[in-house]
Amino acid sequence: MHAFVHDPAPGSMHDEKAVLVSSQTTAPRGAIDRYFHITERGSTFGRELRGGLATFLAMSYIVVLNPLIIGASADSTGHYLGGGAAPNLAAVAAATSLISGVLTILMGVVGKFPMAVSSSLGLSAFITYGIVVLPGMTWADAMGLVVLEGFILLILVLTGFRQAIFNAVPSPLKIAISVGIGLFIALIGMINAGFIQNGGGTGLELGVGGFIFGWPLLIFLVALFALFVMWAAKVRGAILYSIIGATVLAITIESVFRVGPRIGPDGEENPYGWGLEAPTLNQDWFSLPDLSLLGQFNLLGSWQNIGVVAATLVVFTLLLANFFDLLGTMVGVSNAGNIKDADGEIPYSRRIMVADAIGTMGGGVASTSVNSGFIESTVGVGDGARTGLANVVTGVLFLATIVLAPLAAVIPTEAASATLVLVGFLMMQQIVRIDWKDVEIAIPAFMTVVMMPFSYSITNGIGAGFITYVVIKVLRGKFREVHPLMYVTAVLFVLYFVSGPIQSVLGLG
Repeated sequence: MHAFVHDPAPGSMHDEKAVLVSSQTTAPRGAIDRYFHITERGSTFGRELRGGLATFLAMSYIVVLNPLIIGASADSTGHYLGGGAAPNLAAVAAATSLISGVLTILMGVVGKFPMAVSSSLGLSAFITYGIVVLPGMTWADAMGLVVLEGFILLILVLTGFRQAIFNAVPSPLKIAISVGIGLFIALIGMINAGFIQNGGGTGLELGVGGFIFGWPLLIFLVALFALFVMWAAKVRGAILYSIIGATVLAITIESVFRVGPRIGPDGEENPYGWGLEAPTLNQDWFSLPDLSLLGQFNLLGSWQNIGVVAATLVVFTLLLANFFDLLGTMVGVSNAGNIKDADGEIPYSRRIMVADAIGTMGGGVASTSVNSGFIESTVGVGDGARTGLANVVTGVLFLATIVLAPLAAVIPTEAASATLVLVGFLMMQQIVRIDWKDVEIAIPAFMTVVMMPFSYSITNGIGAGFITYVVIKVLRGKFREVHPLMYVTAVLFVLYFVSGPIQSVLGLG
């Protein structure tokens, strides 16, 4: 059972007052405990430390992967991120580590929420393959648009509009968002591990050619079943143990069999190799960081180079995707850890949104793309994290990778991906809270759940659910049951889904 108390901070909003308090715990111990509400949320310092470490291990791949997405592609002028004629992946990795660390700590201290922040891979890919390739667009221009988008998000939060939309969403749809995210991240885990791959004309397929073969897949399956067994046995720290154990086993296998990465340094393919870099301890552990990308943005350059209409459409697309990605991630993390106030809402939600908007601007300023909450944070929540202190742990570890860059490469994606599958299962359990007999809400919930993994996008799933909900209610003559802001967001999602064709018609795509 849980009781609730209120944060006595003067001038704070309602959602910044109510915090979860376990009646089975003792009084807070010390200033840090009181500030982060560790005891009040039924957690301990040990669980926060373990959860923060688990989150870092689950998402540390971003330090390796983000540079490969935004750092290895040229803009329309032939220049790479930072303005050079050749990729500078080390600078992108250092900036990613720095900004991820700073923004994750900011989210923990300001939002008091265990949701780590880093570069959004989906939006990084959109910027790389959909924005900087526009004629005249440069990387600095694109990062300027990211800063502008973050500024608009901040205004929406401070005016209460973002919070109002969040509160306007029917509870069953919020549950469906969490369930859909569960399926989505389970699919992400399987794809990252190579357990599910693109089978060409046949769509997705199991392993390579429909078969399971290779040491990396074995590591994934060992980690997955070890995690399932430990979780069933209620072993505390099961997630962390599985990642560390699988990493040790992977390093051992690589040292003996020399498996190598899936894509070699010269582009050669090894379908049975490791997803990213091969796990090995044979590397230079310390390196001076290259932070030359910080400040490499042009706030208004895109408006001159690609025009006002094109720049506006790009900002709108980034804004809507980022806006609802955070909503989905907040709901997913909150539901995974039952982090709610007396009214069933997320505590400190306004602060979380402010920190997220600042994170978006920070990502643009540092040239690391849009930075937002990472759904892999549910891994840490699954391992006990309930407060922002876990974020501080995760953030410090990210900062350490600035000079300990090889640390992230040591952990193979196959070792960390198993945790995403388990977390997906945990989030799926909430599906029973949806009334599937009420088809007016069940159909939109269904569309939300299936569209996230099927379209590989949290935003697409939310949009599909919102539009379906509004259409059903209106055509059945129940338009008064729909909150006015739901109409607004449904229309915005329609525009979002057709923004690509609109740009093509206008000659901007």
